[in-house]
Amino acid sequence: MDRRRFLAAMTAAGVAGPFAGVACAGRQGGAQPAPSGYGPLRPARDLRDGKVRLHLPEGFRYRSFSAAGEKFSDGGEVPGRHDGMAAFSGPGGSAILVRNHEIGGAVGAFGDRERAYDPMAGGGTSTLRVTRQGEVIRATPSLTGTMLNCSGGPMAWRAWVSCEETVNGPDVADAPGGEGNARLTQKHGYIFEVPLDRAATARPIRAAGRFAHESAAFDPSSGAIYLTEDNFAHPSGFYRYLPPKHPVLAGKLLDGGRLQMLAVADAERADLSLGQRPGAAYPTEWVDIDDPDPGFRGRPAYDEAVQAVGRQGRAKGAAIFARLEGAVYHQGVVYFVSTQGGDTSPADPMPDGFGKGRGQVWAYETWSGTLRLVYESPRASVLDLPDNITVSRRGTLVLCEDGDGDNYLRGLTKAGKLFDFCRLAPIAGDPGAEFAGSTFGPGGHTLYVNVQAKQGRSFAIWGPWERGLF
Repeated sequence: MDRRRFLAAMTAAGVAGPFAGVACAGRQGGAQPAPSGYGPLRPARDLRDGKVRLHLPEGFRYRSFSAAGEKFSDGGEVPGRHDGMAAFSGPGGSAILVRNHEIGGAVGAFGDRERAYDPMAGGGTSTLRVTRQGEVIRATPSLTGTMLNCSGGPMAWRAWVSCEETVNGPDVADAPGGEGNARLTQKHGYIFEVPLDRAATARPIRAAGRFAHESAAFDPSSGAIYLTEDNFAHPSGFYRYLPPKHPVLAGKLLDGGRLQMLAVADAERADLSLGQRPGAAYPTEWVDIDDPDPGFRGRPAYDEAVQAVGRQGRAKGAAIFARLEGAVYHQGVVYFVSTQGGDTSPADPMPDGFGKGRGQVWAYETWSGTLRLVYESPRASVLDLPDNITVSRRGTLVLCEDGDGDNYLRGLTKAGKLFDFCRLAPIAGDPGAEFAGSTFGPGGHTLYVNVQAKQGRSFAIWGPWERGLF
């Protein structure tokens, strides 16, 4: 398919949202639990070494791979803090994975420091070629010298956009806890393109903003990149970056475009972090960010610097969300997660940070500009602080939890059914371990996912998908 026909096809795909069933369920009282899913979860042994790391339905198998501290193909050490990830088709039925490493502090770059964006920053991405059963064929560093690479998103021109969830830099005072900003050589808080076939140039897309980026979702019809912001202690916003040329036509993401922030039409600074009625829908508009790449004098406090872009949007009426994290584009709709949106159940403790709830899932219709509430968690035992998301071939969303207790991979179907698919086995001495970076491989045979832990690792999960709702 040539580029013009490709763009026309993507535009046509956007006229009907795949989650109409969820919206209807929401109007009728919210999504209903479907605890059966693929059946009860049972302890399952890792085919790598026989240890129980996941609980899965009967018939599913998995193998872990590329754990922190292991070796890259060139002999370097795999960093930790595995986070957002995407899968692309590789030769011979393999998958090419691009994986973030959410490492902060002035700890030094992994890989080749001469190619690093900032030789003092320890985050970045690794690129792996793996089989459908999680056997590593090749693994190499691909973007180095960035910081706190949380999530990002796959791009239609076979690239990954990696997002820095920070505004650290030599021009900003250390955040609480200390980041060693004075030792950094570059400003941080940007998005970076990572091609599949070569190392990244490590050039930030500065016009896409300097803020606590989380995820990126590409709209192939318009060429816009939709961006979420995870500002832990302050209001967050939903953005879009309009590049100067359609990235599919350019073959890459160009700097120099326009950054905008979403607002609810005729409702200035609408606070969508609060509990919503089922099926809530809002007409929206976009406001321009006049200074997307602020520099700072006098090294302001981190809490001030991290709000510099968002405050510009809110001054023009942009909407308020609570910790926007995962985002994915599917058939004309961008689904994104507000990790702490909604209301806290009386049975649940109040979460730390901005927001009082246990999570919302929103849908932005790119063709109509309508924002809809897909799901709002009623309590932690149903859905607890959703983070990264992806979508299956059947249009079911996969939600990675980042909760206070047991963490699950949960499915949310187009009909509004929420079900459990996988539970993370407790890791001794690491109660903060969580799922991240779920992504289906070529053909949907394998679900690849990361566990962010003190010793992070990746997993390949496969089994009788046709038996259930993925």
